[in-house]
Amino acid sequence: MNLFNIFDEITQVDSEFPERISPRRAAIRNLASMSTKVAAAGLPLMLGSLFKKAYGQQAPTDVTGVLNYALTLEYLEAAYYTKGTAASGLIPAGPGRGAIATIRDHEIAHVAFLKQVLGSDAVAQPEFDFTAGGTFGNVFTDYDTFLALAQAFEDTGVRAYKGQAGLLKGNQVVLTAALQIHAAEARHASHIRQMRRARGGAAAAQKPWITGANDSGIGAAVDPVYAGEDNVSQAGVNIPSLNGIDGKLSNNAATESFDEPLTAEAVLAIAGLFIK
Repeated sequence: MNLFNIFDEITQVDSEFPERISPRRAAIRNLASMSTKVAAAGLPLMLGSLFKKAYGQQAPTDVTGVLNYALTLEYLEAAYYTKGTAASGLIPAGPGRGAIATIRDHEIAHVAFLKQVLGSDAVAQPEFDFTAGGTFGNVFTDYDTFLALAQAFEDTGVRAYKGQAGLLKGNQVVLTAALQIHAAEARHASHIRQMRRARGGAAAAQKPWITGANDSGIGAAVDPVYAGEDNVSQAGVNIPSLNGIDGKLSNNAATESFDEPLTAEAVLAIAGLFIK
C-alpha cells in the first residue's frame, strides 16, 4: 500500500495539515516505541484515527484519487492471499500456512482502513485475474508458483513505498510513521523469499534481497517488478569501484545493497496485468 502520496496530496490542498496534526505528534511518536511484537495490521487503524481527528468523518475529496490508488493495490494483495488460503490443498499445513494467513490478515486490515477513510467514495474491488491472462494458469494449484507471484507482489509494494518517500521529507513525524509501515511490508517480502528458498528446487538459490533485475524465476511477465534493480551507481558513486574486504565490490553486492524505487505509473502498470 502506498500512503506517501496521501499525505503529500493533503498538504497540497490543506497547507495547515502539518500544524493541525501537531497536537497529536506525541501519539504518533509513540509508534516508534511500540513493541516490535505488535502486529503490523494494527497500524493502519491508528493512522485511520489520525485522519478522522484531522478532518472529521470523511477525508477530503481532493485526495480521493490517491486513496483509491492505494486501495486498488490493497484489494489486489488481500484478494490474492484470501483466494490462496481458501484453495484446497495449495498451501501445506504448518508454519508456512500460518505466515501466509498472517500476511493475508495484514492486507485485509489495509483495505478496511482505506475504505473507512474513503467512505462512499471508495472504488469497488476490481475483478482480478491472477493468472494474468493464462500466464500463471497454475497459480492456485501449484504452491511454488503461488509463492513466486506473492514475492512479485510484495517486492512491488516495497518499491512503491520507496518511490514516494521524498514527498514526506518536510514532515519527519509522518515520514517516520509511514516508514514503519514500509518496513513491515519489506519483512513480508523477505519472508516470502525465505519460504521459497526453503522449498528448494528452482528457488533454492533465492535470497532475502533482490539481486539485479531478476524476474523471480517465473518469466518475463513480472520483469517490470524488477526494472532498474540492476543499478550499480548511487548518488553518483559507482559502487563496484569501492574497496570491499577482499577487493572491489561485485555487481551483485552493489545491486543487493541498495533497493530501487518504482514510480506510481510503473506500479499501476504492474497491477494492471492482473485486473480484468
